[in-house]
Amino acid sequence: MILAIDIGNTNIVLGGIENSEILFEARMATDTHKTSDQYHMELRSMLKLFEVKADKLEGIIISSVVPQVLNSMHTAVVKMTGMEPIIVGPGIKTGLNVQVDNPKQVGSDLIVDAVAGVRYYGAPLMIVDMGTATTITVIDENRSFLGGCICPGVRISMEALTGHTAQLPGISLDAPKHAIGRNTVECMRSGIMLGAAAMLDGLLDRMEAEIGTDVPVVATGGLSRYVIPMCRREIMYDKNLLLKGLDILFRNNVRA
Repeated sequence: MILAIDIGNTNIVLGGIENSEILFEARMATDTHKTSDQYHMELRSMLKLFEVKADKLEGIIISSVVPQVLNSMHTAVVKMTGMEPIIVGPGIKTGLNVQVDNPKQVGSDLIVDAVAGVRYYGAPLMIVDMGTATTITVIDENRSFLGGCICPGVRISMEALTGHTAQLPGISLDAPKHAIGRNTVECMRSGIMLGAAAMLDGLLDRMEAEIGTDVPVVATGGLSRYVIPMCRREIMYDKNLLLKGLDILFRNNVRA
């Protein structure tokens, strides 16, 4: 079994993967103030919860968009297993041709999603990832990573709206019944949830027009499953796209 770790801005996702099958998935809160010893203790607790012994792990791979936490997690993993983890970053074999102005600035999560997307859904492909931020990534028919866009995430949008307006309450992110709300809460749900769906439809259409051909779309990330049913275009959903990508990258980069 390998341990795949994705460090996001809000959560750290852990996955135990064996023979490309995800045996368990768990989440920890991302905290830039925690020390390596604290992460070490949390990792051991998570593995114990799923009855996994650290010394039985085949290897570890880590992707991160939070450099401060990556350093602490890296140290924690080495303390726990005695193994050096594979870090997703410059120099790792991805099978992609990253055609952006500065490849080093591309978030590792976008690369991991793209690797899994191409393997499981082919190319060309557009990938929507709805987490703390909402991102869209475009891969062409030659497996070239062309770029995409980064938008405020749904929760960030809601928090900005309620935090900067005196009379708007916090709401749950449920699907609205109508586009035309009849009260404040309904109006907010329409604006936030249907607004996110309409944004995706519009951006995907514009990107597809730039590519000049129809492109399938796959979505991942915690909020995708709530938003994509409201989109007008067909979007596939893959909850485990990122863990699948980490598994592929580990197998492609592990030392013989």
